[in-house]
Amino acid sequence: MNDINTLDLKMLISNAIKEIYDTMFSMEVAPSDGIWPDTTADNSVVGSVSFAGDVMGSVYILLHDKFARLMTARMFDQEIDEIDGQEEVHDVVGELCNMVGGDLKSRLCDNGFPCSLSIPSVTSGNGIKVESKGWGRKEQFGYKHGEHTALVAVYMKSGE
Repeated sequence: MNDINTLDLKMLISNAIKEIYDTMFSMEVAPSDGIWPDTTADNSVVGSVSFAGDVMGSVYILLHDKFARLMTARMFDQEIDEIDGQEEVHDVVGELCNMVGGDLKSRLCDNGFPCSLSIPSVTSGNGIKVESKGWGRKEQFGYKHGEHTALVAVYMKSGE
């Protein structure tokens, strides 16, 4: 069996993010540092999706509410001030997680790690922190669009 540590997660996630942002939001994104955005001052949104099978893990996407609202407006061809509540924002971030997680799941299956994907989960608030312990591999990848930054974190280990 293959080793999950040999997978080029940076390439897999970067390619998925670029394609998804181009397709869903008509946005170009570029790599950024892999540091969690400051979530203490601004409202933030975090979405996650998990996978289980021969490999287990989670994908988290953390971004400020302003970026999430911009993405939502772009997806629905609206102005940012037309986005009323958090429900639409959460739906868009959930769909983003689902697409990134689905792309990763497909690549894992292609590399000999069959697994299933959970439904996405999204929450928002101030001071959000994501900690996950006991994983064999943890990778973080930052990306940006203009002044907006976001982070994708992937936690994974071989299934037991």
